[in-house]
Amino acid sequence: MRADVFTLFPQWFEWFRTQRHVENAYALGHSVEAIDFRETTPLKWGQVDDTPFGGGAGMVLRVDTMEAALRARYDEDPVELRSHRRVIALTPSGRLLDDALATELAGEEEITLLCGRYEGFDERILEHFVSDQVSIGRYVLAGGELAAMVVLDTVLRKLPGVLGDDLSAVEESYSEALEGAPEYPHYTRPADWRGWAVPDVLLSGHHARVEEWRRAQSRARAERPLP
Repeated sequence: MRADVFTLFPQWFEWFRTQRHVENAYALGHSVEAIDFRETTPLKWGQVDDTPFGGGAGMVLRVDTMEAALRARYDEDPVELRSHRRVIALTPSGRLLDDALATELAGEEEITLLCGRYEGFDERILEHFVSDQVSIGRYVLAGGELAAMVVLDTVLRKLPGVLGDDLSAVEESYSEALEGAPEYPHYTRPADWRGWAVPDVLLSGHHARVEEWRRAQSRARAERPLP
């Protein structure tokens, strides 16, 4: 997979690329590249935003500066780009990121993530350049960079070989293997600590019973009301 992230703060992704599973992804031929769209703006002094028509606080990322950045990167009209490449804007009102969406994106050879800032994107960017809008939650961040890292983290760890043991990404919370339920509890040594004992079934060595217990615990967590 090749993932491009358009951002005003490409240096943020230097830390992300040092994470073990991301380094594993690079070693397998995948890539994450951060592109600073100030570098291609047609405006003076690196300007990429402007005040909103109709008044109001904050600044809005301009459609012409986003088009210039996308054209410079892909050498084509961004209107056409989205017909053959997933161009994803990180927005609070987008499709909520879940395991199914992460699996879907992991199947793409190339994706593009657009990080908003300030008051967000000129609506024409979303209407004409973007194939998807994705949200990591119904709240607002200062920008899309952290959201982009969350999306990339969920996607990259699903790629074969990235986690070392591919089974690590199979039975996870909200995965298909667990029928969309949260993951079951985990325990390790010591088996007893301050009187808090590990469930006997996990020490039994009976794999079928362990599997049955885990599935039951997963279902129980799914049925538990949120606090």
